[in-house]
Amino acid sequence: MSGGQDIILAPLLAWPLIAAVAIFAALLVGVALWRGLRGWWLRGLAALALVAALTNPSLLSEEREPLRDIALVLVDDTASNTLGDRTAQTEAALAHLEGTLEALGEVETRIVRLPDGPRNTGTQLTTALTEALSDLPRDRIAGIFAISDGQIHDPAPGLGVPAPLHLLQTGAARDWDRRLIIRNAPAFAILGEPVTLGLKVEDQGAVPPGLSRFATLDYAINGGDTMRAMVPVGEEMEITVTLDRGGMNVLQFELEEAEGELTTRNNSAIVQINGVRDRLSVLLVSGEPNAGQRTWRNLLKSDPAVDLVHFTILRPPDRHDGVPVNELSLIAFPTRELFVDKIDEFDLIIFDRYRRRGILPNSYFANIARYVEEGGALLVVGGPELASADSIWRSPLGDVFPAYPTARVIEEGFRPQVTDLGKRHPVTSGLEALVPATEDGPGWGRWFRQIEMIPERGQVVMSGHGDRPLLMLDRVGEGRLALLASDQTWLWDRGYEGGGPQLELLRRLAHWMMGEPDLEEETLSATAEGNRVTIIRRTLRDAVGAVTVTGPDGAETVQDLIEDGPGEYRADWDAPGIGLYRLREDDLEAVVALGPQAPREFEETIATPDKLRPLVSASRGGVVRIEEGLPDLRLVREGRAAAGRGWLGLTPREAYLTTELRSAALLPGWLWLMLAAGLALGAWLREGR
Repeated sequence: MSGGQDIILAPLLAWPLIAAVAIFAALLVGVALWRGLRGWWLRGLAALALVAALTNPSLLSEEREPLRDIALVLVDDTASNTLGDRTAQTEAALAHLEGTLEALGEVETRIVRLPDGPRNTGTQLTTALTEALSDLPRDRIAGIFAISDGQIHDPAPGLGVPAPLHLLQTGAARDWDRRLIIRNAPAFAILGEPVTLGLKVEDQGAVPPGLSRFATLDYAINGGDTMRAMVPVGEEMEITVTLDRGGMNVLQFELEEAEGELTTRNNSAIVQINGVRDRLSVLLVSGEPNAGQRTWRNLLKSDPAVDLVHFTILRPPDRHDGVPVNELSLIAFPTRELFVDKIDEFDLIIFDRYRRRGILPNSYFANIARYVEEGGALLVVGGPELASADSIWRSPLGDVFPAYPTARVIEEGFRPQVTDLGKRHPVTSGLEALVPATEDGPGWGRWFRQIEMIPERGQVVMSGHGDRPLLMLDRVGEGRLALLASDQTWLWDRGYEGGGPQLELLRRLAHWMMGEPDLEEETLSATAEGNRVTIIRRTLRDAVGAVTVTGPDGAETVQDLIEDGPGEYRADWDAPGIGLYRLREDDLEAVVALGPQAPREFEETIATPDKLRPLVSASRGGVVRIEEGLPDLRLVREGRAAAGRGWLGLTPREAYLTTELRSAALLPGWLWLMLAAGLALGAWLREGR
């Protein structure tokens, strides 16, 4: 416990009045001096005593308790500072600081540990320093020590620190590392077209002499066959890949490990590219005009990615009404060009209430059947003509139909229903939930015409009058075919009896036929958020098996799936680390990538003081490499250099806490009056001699 004393003033009058009294007294003393009075200086002292009494001087005494200085130690526990021997160096330096600071006495040690930053933000050392300084009294901080590799990701050169900042740098002078950098990775790519990615292999640190200037790069798409290339080190280069699967594609790149490099965590990179179709070509062939034509046209024309070719056959060739042939249309119907020469350029062909009229010969229908079997998509919307003698089912195209008509047309009201199979099929699952249900079933309106069909194969996903098949889907060879046994979807579009999910149904139907991955019947997929992996299995079967997950290190984990809805099974799983995980169930496979494309902690791994040097220099601190020896600690005066060869300094702050204050008048009031009176009397006696 120590103390101190100060003189304070507590004036009895306002300062302007005291100043006026002092000026008046000074004038009187001046007059006495001008008249030559021998006691003028005694008069001045008496006036001074009176003015001092008016200021009421007091003696302030305080009791002080000295406070210990604080040494702040920042310990870097991020991923890059765990490479090699850096963890052992960090713990050794921390133990040395704690012991040395304790030996200095009167120094309190505060330790702040820095974990990996969230969301790939890297080492946030200056952020942690700022937060620590906000919680500590700055007038007690004598020194700041950072035990780190110096690779920070939030440099703040202008940050003001109240004490010397020192860096105890981990790492070794011989460290070197090789990393893979992916540049210009697009988020989207057009299916079937080559996409170019830029990449670079870079060496950092003390690269061993004689090391090969070429590196081996392996890469794979969606966990498929591995491809290999030799790439030059230190040079920008490009690699071209072609995506053939719609939706999210995962590309994995990995460098072959080089001897002696610091880590292989930055030898690999994962790129995710969404595969999209460039433009979809759709051929819509309509028979006689009907109310549903505009429905199809509006649906297809509303999508800017669809190139629509639409032909309507208004009159058969055998009809004679006197109208000249050259006035029937603006152009001749290019049947051969559409159905022979360029048929394979279309992604989808739609026959909307079309009947055989002699315009398309059987050889053209046979070519359309071939188109479907080799990967094309065909949608048939049937009206009464589908059940007639002119039905296209009676052409070679009928060989690929999943059902055949009985020649019966049912013209009674019915409400379309989703079958049990349809509730699991991506095209129709969840349709009923889009419209509020009623007591009779789905809340959508009725249709009034259906063609009776007898299914032979495929999947019946919707039923109509008397549970007869209404919508049938089938895979034919490599292609797909959909058969809608009614031409009255337009009633939903018009809002009849409340309408229905017509647009959503037709949109899903068209996209399923063109192979949209999200609408596949049998799929295995996974999404990741952080280290949480959600596995989703869609199927038309009643049960599925467990999913085998293979991690980046080859370890396998089996995950059981739980039914989450009709035809959908899922599992949530916490992955042990970042990397590419392969999933397999039966003959289905999928991949999911965890973690950032390139973890920021491993972008630069060679220890360096450069990023912290502006802060260190501004605070007169120093840098010590731990591998060269741990430093001594000294106390230095504020403003002096706080680092030298083999030592680092702390600045004593001499902070204290005031525990008691006492105030007492310098002289009592009566003594001031006696002093002034005595001086005045002395002046009178001197002048009276």
